[in-house]
Amino acid sequence: MVLPLAMGWRNLLFENWPVDPAEMNARLPDALEADTYDGSAWLSVIPFTNVDVRPRGLPEWAGVSLPEINVRTYVTRDGVPSVYFFSLDAQGVASVAGARLFHHLPYYYARISLSRADGGVAFESRRYHPGARPARYEATYRPSGEPFSAPDDPLAAFLVERYRFYTEAPDGSLRYTDVDHDPWTLSPATATVETNTLLAADGFASPDSAPVRYYSPGLDVVANASQRLE
Repeated sequence: MVLPLAMGWRNLLFENWPVDPAEMNARLPDALEADTYDGSAWLSVIPFTNVDVRPRGLPEWAGVSLPEINVRTYVTRDGVPSVYFFSLDAQGVASVAGARLFHHLPYYYARISLSRADGGVAFESRRYHPGARPARYEATYRPSGEPFSAPDDPLAAFLVERYRFYTEAPDGSLRYTDVDHDPWTLSPATATVETNTLLAADGFASPDSAPVRYYSPGLDVVANASQRLE
């Protein structure tokens, strides 16, 4: 049994696009169904940094940090709103290998830089994982409005207030992990995206609509052990 992990998620941008539910369902394992809001499934790209990643119970100084960017959608099974990951790019060979081995997540090794300047965040990622499709993302982003509690906004709550994620293991089995954290505090966000080939690398066409964007300074998280779906 892998120990639960404690960590912090910091400096997040949530970029979200509506997509055709039928298209999304065609990309999902049969046991999952695309969750919809206002008749659409949603596809998201989320750059951020993990801080103080460690087995739960250890002090923060024992943790490691790894910047990350992921591509995800929103699913349901047995009425539980959840997340399904298409890819997660992260810096740190050991961390990527561990996430693949113990949490069965589709992590890819990338070189990533994240820095703060003038109230914003500069983020750049380039995938170097052996055998994987190349993927790059380069953007600067910042909050552009007053913070609010995500549960008070229906669309924001749909996109971020989720406490389970699913992934498909190499043997084809479906696995899930439950996460614990406080409700999200978000702000509207602006972003200048210079490059984004992550969606194409995951087999999605470029969205034909402007994204809905949110920023969060972050929160602390516990991710429980990965479990096989019975």
